[in-house]
Amino acid sequence: MHLAHSPCPNDTFIYHAWTSGLTAGPATRLTFADIDVTNTACARGEFDVAKVSYAALPHLGDEWRLLPAGGALGRGCGPLVLTRGGLGDLAGRRVAVPSDRSTAFLLFNLWLRDLGGPDVTWEVVPFDQIMPAVREGRFDAGLVIHEARFTYGEYGLDSMVDLGEWWESSTGCPIPLGAIVAKAHLDTDGITDAIRASLDYAWAHPEASRTYVAEHAQEMSEAVCRQHIELYVNEFSRDLGEEGRSAVERLLGGAAELGLVPRLTVPIP
Repeated sequence: MHLAHSPCPNDTFIYHAWTSGLTAGPATRLTFADIDVTNTACARGEFDVAKVSYAALPHLGDEWRLLPAGGALGRGCGPLVLTRGGLGDLAGRRVAVPSDRSTAFLLFNLWLRDLGGPDVTWEVVPFDQIMPAVREGRFDAGLVIHEARFTYGEYGLDSMVDLGEWWESSTGCPIPLGAIVAKAHLDTDGITDAIRASLDYAWAHPEASRTYVAEHAQEMSEAVCRQHIELYVNEFSRDLGEEGRSAVERLLGGAAELGLVPRLTVPIP
């Protein structure tokens, strides 16, 4: 079974035990892929199981199913809009974004609408290149995710807005960031069980994946890796639950009403 997820610490922490054969589950062939790759690849029918943005779900067809485990949803973990030199507003500015089908980009557009819709231009840039590009002046601002929350100060950048705080204060909901999807013809219950067993093992034996996580962490320090895991791996990673389902429906339903995404056809478990 072809599995694709990012090399980020939260994903490698969750999936290490399963993909390394430490827990039971279907045999896997693993591909590390940036979220912009999986968002578009799954829309083309590639991979069997993959981590995608929740904002990409409306672009997937009926052959996919959302799994209730293994994703990233929570509080205090939202994307940031970063600038250099304390930029006051984004009107007429160029913004680097990690994916045009990412939850970060969807929240960014919802926030812009809340401001009255200032005219901005944007370009998709691999997420690990966004902060250097803003620092070097190639973009006026950058929309960042993942460990950038902990490291943007090292690039001399400022946070214009925490879109997670904006979303939570506006809705009271946690932020649906990354979703796990599987082809509908597969044993989705069995895959969900495999993910939960892998996560339970990771929580019970955090030292087992430490070297593996560090090897794929793109030169992150051990402290940043630990912060990343603590922030993005939580109870929603094991089970979406009613609160998680409500958050997904609020985000994607509201965005569809505004014409930002198609209506969701993938069932929410």
